[in-house]
Amino acid sequence: MRSVLGNSRIFSRTPGVKQARLPPVRTTATASVVEKASDTKFAQYTPGTAFLFPGQGAQTVGMAKDVVEEVPAAKDLFDQASEILGYDLLKLCVEGPKDKLDSTVISQPAIYVASLAAVEKLRQTEGEEAVQAADVAAGLSLGEYTALTFAGALKFEDGVRLVKIRGESMQAAADARPSAMVSVIGLAADKVEELCEAANKEVAAEDAVRIANFLCNGNYAVSGGLPGCEAVEKLAKSFKARMTVRLAVAGAFHTSYMQPAEETLREALASTEIVVPRIPVVSNVDAQPHSDPDTIKDILARQLTSPVQWETTMKTLLEKGLQRSYEIGPNKVIAGIVKRIDKAHSVTNIQV
Repeated sequence: MRSVLGNSRIFSRTPGVKQARLPPVRTTATASVVEKASDTKFAQYTPGTAFLFPGQGAQTVGMAKDVVEEVPAAKDLFDQASEILGYDLLKLCVEGPKDKLDSTVISQPAIYVASLAAVEKLRQTEGEEAVQAADVAAGLSLGEYTALTFAGALKFEDGVRLVKIRGESMQAAADARPSAMVSVIGLAADKVEELCEAANKEVAAEDAVRIANFLCNGNYAVSGGLPGCEAVEKLAKSFKARMTVRLAVAGAFHTSYMQPAEETLREALASTEIVVPRIPVVSNVDAQPHSDPDTIKDILARQLTSPVQWETTMKTLLEKGLQRSYEIGPNKVIAGIVKRIDKAHSVTNIQV
């Protein structure tokens, strides 16, 4: 069996979560990355075919059932992951219960492994040529780990351990300080920014909100303290939002509420081998691909407290001439977002 997924060394320990007092949520929507000479390999990349990997929220009970029965390489991935995690990941994906699969701690490893199982499905059904056709990759939040693994920068076993630590530390950070996320539907980004500013005037600084996920025009996720999220929900209609939806997540992801998780993840990344990707992997933090391993580690840590720049990622790829995309993994979340950005763009779903 030939696979893009390699073997890896094992972490000696899982760092503990630090319960430090957190600063107020920052409201800036962009993040800069210091450019290194070793980080310019993909500076002039030209995308043709993109593999796009989903993030938390794409999971559904029953996923992976068929793929592990039909694709031996996919079953091998779940077996390896279960051994590392210490529980039967496949059983949780196939049988649930839903509330457990939806938890941050379980859903992140589940989506990571299921998405890489979908790569093996594509390999078996359409051949190695179809897999190697991808010349750029990206992943929505958690999906960035899947994209880096697909691109050969991160070994599968290390990826499993990292997303386990990521999920656990994010859950712990959410438990330490009540927070939430709200999807605002029907407004442009500048109007959502104005909505956040209005909501923040009604709450204490430590409960402020900001846009955490820039998905596409009319679909932005706001993240922050519970009072701030409640203020957004109360004021949304006055800003002519079509609706708001409280997201079923543990807390205010991609804000400074996740600072303890960033510190924990940074420690884990320091002891993880990451190498130069074989193809560009576009970062959620700055919508650019990076080739320097230390920069990639820094970005993966910063991703937890930085807004997800998915809209800019897709627009940049399309402006650079992207011809077609594959959404690789459970559900069709990314395809729906891409179609909102460019209805004519070709997106093929490889689901599990």
